[in-house]
Amino acid sequence: MAAQERRTFAWMDLLWLVFLAGLAALDPIFEIHKQLTLLGIGLFQIFERQFIKIAGPRGPAYSVLIKIGLATLLVSHTGGINSSYYPIYYLPAITAAMDFGALQTLLWTALASLAYCSHLIPALMEYSFPEADVTELVIRNLFIFLAALVVNRIVMENRRQSSRYQALAETLADTNRRLEDAQAEARRSDRLAALGQLSAGLAHEVRNPLGVIKGSAEMLHKVLKTDEALSSELANNISSEVNRLNALISRFLDFARPTQIEKHPESIPALVDRALKAVHDRWPDAAVAVERHYAANLPKVPVDAQLFEQVFTNLFLNAYEAVGSGGGKIRVSISEAKETAGIQDGDRGRQGVIVEIEDNGPGIPGELRDQIFNPFFTTKPTGEGTGLGLSLSYDIINAHGGNIKFDTKENDGTDFIVYLPA
Repeated sequence: MAAQERRTFAWMDLLWLVFLAGLAALDPIFEIHKQLTLLGIGLFQIFERQFIKIAGPRGPAYSVLIKIGLATLLVSHTGGINSSYYPIYYLPAITAAMDFGALQTLLWTALASLAYCSHLIPALMEYSFPEADVTELVIRNLFIFLAALVVNRIVMENRRQSSRYQALAETLADTNRRLEDAQAEARRSDRLAALGQLSAGLAHEVRNPLGVIKGSAEMLHKVLKTDEALSSELANNISSEVNRLNALISRFLDFARPTQIEKHPESIPALVDRALKAVHDRWPDAAVAVERHYAANLPKVPVDAQLFEQVFTNLFLNAYEAVGSGGGKIRVSISEAKETAGIQDGDRGRQGVIVEIEDNGPGIPGELRDQIFNPFFTTKPTGEGTGLGLSLSYDIINAHGGNIKFDTKENDGTDFIVYLPA
């Protein structure tokens, strides 16, 4: 493409030189000032865009002024007001029409017209000016204005068409992006549906033998003598591990079954505080500093309080685990979303509440960022996580008409942002 543009400019440059060489070959041929002026016009026209880039924002104005000056020199050395080279004033007028709006084009064209009419001053000192010549002068100037306005209209229409095409292209790109997101969400929903059915069936099948194992372990613990410490401890271990497996199966079933939502207007800060307390009670000795930044007069949001307490608890558990036992900081911000509500383009203009949970942990590695909302995906050691927390949270938030995103940098923490429509 760049090579093609260079060839186009080379052809245009060649055409300029040919046309100017034609003017140079006409009388007066031996007028050195005329030839130098034509050479200056040709060189400036070829290097005009480079000049404008160097000159900066005022480059187009300087370009028109230079062309008016060169045109004035050419006309003054080829006969003044009676010069046959007067159409050279079309050049600055058309340049202004291409670079400026209608009003500015008129002003620049008027300046070019005045520059041409300035040749009347020396002519009137030596000759009279018949009425027919006045008419001819007016016609010449009017045609300069006419050419400038026609070119300006064409250029402005092209710009409007380009703007419309650009807006259409952006709209199509946005639509394609939304379509790709919708297709990805549909594929994810299909996978989750199949996985949910499998999980539900497997959980029911596993729960029955677990009940038998737990009952047997409890009965064994009762019949064992108190002095058989090892046997009693093993029976307790069996019972506690069965309880853990039952809890895990319950989470599988929560994931598999359709979410039953009972919405009521709730105070989001209250839900966040309850989740923070639950996580703190779980790790009372963790050296984690929690900063709260809650906006005043936040609207209540229609949500299922139990489900969203679970959502915020999952997010705070992840934040606690991210900062680690060595201690860290978690910043919780709650604000009202008004004019630019939401965290996706489709939420613009919707009122709501935004909850932002930011930790200073190690962040999420780049290769894992597309997977963190997938079910059963976890970076925790085997046995310490099911990989369902964020997936369940994602589904609950979406079921409420909200959305969640995250921003993370490796070794620089993670920032989860939850938007809920009010």
